[in-house]
Amino acid sequence: MLKQNLHLKLSQKLSPQQIQLMKLIQLPTQAFEQRLQEEMVENPALEGDVDASLDSYEDSFDNSNDDYDDYDNEHIDTGDLNIDEYLSNDETPDYKYQTNNYSDDDEDKSLPIAAQMSFHQDLINQLNTFILSDEDREIAEFLVGSIEDSGYIRRTIQDIVDDMAFTQGIYTDEKTVERVLTVVQQLEPSGVGARDLQECLLIQLKHKTPTESVNLAIDIIDKQFEAFTKKHYDKLLQKFDVTKEQLKKAIDEIEKLNPKPGGSYDSSSRVIEHVVPDFTIRVVDGELELTLNSRNAPELHVSKDYQEMLQTYKVSSEKSAAQKDAVQFIKQKLDSAKWFIDAIKQRQETLLVTMNAIMHFQYEYFLEGEETKLKPMILKDIADMVGLDISTVSRVANSKYVDTPYGTKLIKEFFSEAMKNTEGEDVSTIEIKKILEQVIAEEDKSKPLPDEDLAVILKERGYPIARRTVAKYREQLDIPVARLRKKI
Repeated sequence: MLKQNLHLKLSQKLSPQQIQLMKLIQLPTQAFEQRLQEEMVENPALEGDVDASLDSYEDSFDNSNDDYDDYDNEHIDTGDLNIDEYLSNDETPDYKYQTNNYSDDDEDKSLPIAAQMSFHQDLINQLNTFILSDEDREIAEFLVGSIEDSGYIRRTIQDIVDDMAFTQGIYTDEKTVERVLTVVQQLEPSGVGARDLQECLLIQLKHKTPTESVNLAIDIIDKQFEAFTKKHYDKLLQKFDVTKEQLKKAIDEIEKLNPKPGGSYDSSSRVIEHVVPDFTIRVVDGELELTLNSRNAPELHVSKDYQEMLQTYKVSSEKSAAQKDAVQFIKQKLDSAKWFIDAIKQRQETLLVTMNAIMHFQYEYFLEGEETKLKPMILKDIADMVGLDISTVSRVANSKYVDTPYGTKLIKEFFSEAMKNTEGEDVSTIEIKKILEQVIAEEDKSKPLPDEDLAVILKERGYPIARRTVAKYREQLDIPVARLRKKI
C-alpha cells in the first residue's frame, strides 16, 4: 500500500563565495599570506601595496548601461554578501568597532633553516670511516637501510638474509650478518641498529666510560631488565646486593639514555614550522590591549588599468564581439577582486571581534597569567557574545595563536568544560588539571600516589572528581601511573 506524505524541510545552503570566506577565516597568518599571493597571481585585477578606494570601481561601471546586459550571465554578485546575516541575527556588540587596531610586527623575522643531511645518509657516511671488505660493506649498507627512523632494526636476521638474497643478489648467512651488525651498532647516535629496547640501552651503556655505576647499570639491563621496567627496586637491591645509593646512581645512568636514538636525530633534521602569532595581547597601564598581526590586513585595491580598459570600452562608439568578450572578462576579474577585498575585511573584523570576546571572557588570566584563573569557556559562550555561529568561532580558535606576556598560546587551549567544586561554583577543567599536576609534582617519589589517593586529595581541596576522571586527566597531562613514577 502506497502512502503519500508531505514534509517541510528548511535547509540553508552556503554559496561558493561564502564557503571561501569561511576558509579564509580559518587560515592562520602564514597560510593566509600564501593564499593572498595565490589570489594575486590568479587575478591580475587585484593589486596591493598602494592605497586606493573601491569606490572608483563602482563609479567606472554604470549598471544602467544596456550594452553590458547581454554579457552579464557570469557576473559575480557580491552586493548581498554579509557574513553576519547567515551566521546570526543577534545584535552586534559595541566593542566590535573599538578594536580595529593592528600590530606593527616590526620584530617578525623569517629565520633561515639550514639544509639537513638525512638520518640514513649520515649513517652511510659514518660507514665510510670503517675498513670493510666489499661483501661486509654491502651487508652493512643493507642493514643501515633496514633501520627505522626511531633507530631500530625490527626485522629478524633471517628475514634480512633472505631479503638480501632475493632483492640484492647478496648471499650470506646469519652469523656473518650478526658480525657486521656489531659494526653498524658502533655508529652514532649511540644505540642505533638495536633490535629492541634492551639491546639499545645496553649498546649505549657499553659506549660509556666504565664506572661502578655504569657496570651495575649494564648488569641490571642485561640480567634483570623486566624487574627494572616494573621498578621492582627491592628485588634489584637483593639480587645485586647493593645499597640504595648505589642502585640510585645506576638507575640515573640508565635514565640518561635515549630509548629512541634515531628520533633525536630526526627531530633536529625536520623542518620546524615557525609559528607566527595572529594576535598580540599586552598589559598597558593595568589594561589589556589587543592587536591583530598587520600581516592579516594587507592594503589591496582593484587594478586601475582594468578600470581604465572598462571605461575605454564604455565611451567607445563601436563595440565589436571581441571587445564585448574582453569586457566580460574584465568585469569578472574586477568583481572577483572587489569580493576578495571585502572578504579580507570581513575576515579581519571576524578575527578581531572573536579574539576580543575571548580576551574579555578570560580577562583575569590575561592580566596575571595564572592558569587557575582561566574560567570554564565553551564555543557557545563566545558565539553568543559576538553574534556569530559556533562553527565560525571554532575556525578562529582551532588554528590561531595569540602572543601574550606569558608565552604564545593556541587559542583553543583557553576553552574548557565546567565542573562544580564543593562550594557549588563552576571551575574550569584546566584549573583541576593544573592542581592535579602540582599534587603529583609534590608527591613523595619513593611512594607515588595512586589515582585513588589523588582523587581523595583533590576532593579535600574542593574538587570532587572520580578516580577514573583523575586517570583521564593524568593521561591527558602525559603523566604515567604511580608505579612508573616511583624513584629510589
